[in-house]
Amino acid sequence: MRLYLVQHGAALTKDVDPERPLSDQGRADISRLAAWLAGAGVSVSEILHSGKLRARQTAELLRSVLETDGEMRPAEGLGPNDAAEAFLNRLQTVNEDTLIASHLPFVAHVLSQAVTGSPQQPLVEFRPGSIAVVERHESGAWRMICFACPGFF
Repeated sequence: MRLYLVQHGAALTKDVDPERPLSDQGRADISRLAAWLAGAGVSVSEILHSGKLRARQTAELLRSVLETDGEMRPAEGLGPNDAAEAFLNRLQTVNEDTLIASHLPFVAHVLSQAVTGSPQQPLVEFRPGSIAVVERHESGAWRMICFACPGFF
């Protein structure tokens, strides 16, 4: 199983729009990420997002390009400060590739928890529009196989 962890694209500030939709730059970065993933032949069974507007818009842009035979939906436990370990525990019975569109520090904590066993052990520096890909082996161990930021794709 591969887990694609995407930090939502750059969003407008609260003083510009309290709902914080994606900015033009955020949309452009996520569109480039989607094209890069599609060019790599990425296919996922499901796209989950936190329910916040900027994460939903990120998921929508990715879904418009990626091959997916499942649905795109908001999911509990994907908020900025939700527990990484609880989320990974819920994935123990999931075997299909899944994409998550969420926030910091959640995506960084999930990556660290999966790879090192500690959500506080920093591995990479996420920024808006970044992606980390981890793969779970049959033994249950995770390993990071890719990390990219806008400007790379």
